[in-house]
Amino acid sequence: MSYEGPETEAPRPRRSRRALTITFATLAPLALLGWLGWAALGDEPGRPAGAASAPPSASAAPGGEGSPSPGTRPLAGKVVVIDPGHNEGNFRHTAEINKQVDVGNGTKECDTTGTSTDAGYAEAKFTLDVAHRLRTLLEEQGATVKLTHDGDRAWGPCVDERARIGNAAHADAAISLHADGSAQGNRGFHVIMPGEVHAGASDTRPIVAPSKKLGERVADGYRRSTGEPFSNYLGEGTGMVTRTDLGGLNLSTVPKVFIECGNMRDTSDVALLTSGPWRQKAAQGISEGIVSFLHES
Repeated sequence: MSYEGPETEAPRPRRSRRALTITFATLAPLALLGWLGWAALGDEPGRPAGAASAPPSASAAPGGEGSPSPGTRPLAGKVVVIDPGHNEGNFRHTAEINKQVDVGNGTKECDTTGTSTDAGYAEAKFTLDVAHRLRTLLEEQGATVKLTHDGDRAWGPCVDERARIGNAAHADAAISLHADGSAQGNRGFHVIMPGEVHAGASDTRPIVAPSKKLGERVADGYRRSTGEPFSNYLGEGTGMVTRTDLGGLNLSTVPKVFIECGNMRDTSDVALLTSGPWRQKAAQGISEGIVSFLHES
């Protein structure tokens, strides 16, 4: 964020040349005497007389700009993969996204178009916006952040590729961002965690427990930051759901969860999901959950 001052400033009063001359004439002898005394005695204990002292650098000074304070980058060395759900271009590539891909215990569509509000605000646009906000927050903490896509693809990626991106990055945590498309009156958010799947290319057994912990931390941070209630139509009021039919979870080898940030067909949730300041709160809450999880890992 940049700050611009007033376009004009009041002119500063000019000192007379005579006043400056008098001041200099008065101070010059005093300055000379001070310098001679410093040169004779030395300015620092143990420094030879007359040896010049270099000014302290910013990095040498505690708390200086050149020396980051301890703990300012607590996620340094951590890798987080953010998966913005769907893609705004998917609807133009129905043949590609309808292709079946292996999700371990079966097959599913490569991807879907996602949902949207009644006014046409697309889930894919929402998820990419929150992903950008979340990336900024995590990078400020020192994390290395990778997105499965950044609006730079015509469609996709497929769900199996999304999982592979997190696996290849050896992510310490991965999260897939979504918004639901349920009926009016169904509102709130829920977090989806992987169930135990051991079939085909899937073996979620090593990640079930850490993913559950990640999901709980994300849910806590999200609710605290946004005030959004737990889903009133899934999760029996807990906001936590376990599924074994999602390729993005089934094929993951790193701790991963999905979050359905709200319902794009409920008027109360839509008022939030379409608000930029609220989406910042959503990103903040998710970030807090991920940070908490990584601190405990």
